Amino acid sequence: MEPERQRSNWWYLVPIFLGIIGGIIAYFAIRNDDLAKAKNCLFLGLILGSIAIILEVFFAASYPDLEELAKY
Repeated sequence: MEPERQRSNWWYLVPIFLGIIGGIIAYFAIRNDDLAKAKNCLFLGLILGSIAIILEVFFAASYPDLEELAKY
């Protein structure tokens, strides 16, 4: 078994920009080298993805007449 290597903090940018998919990519890319950072990237992707979904639902419900506005 190999000792764990520290991975760069730049890996946190992957879930920030790609959301849930980015968290999964970062997790599988660095899980063998730095398991704690891999889990944090996965959780960050899940949290940011969930926030994005909640905001999209909230704003979609706030503008029910969006199709009417698109006609103009």
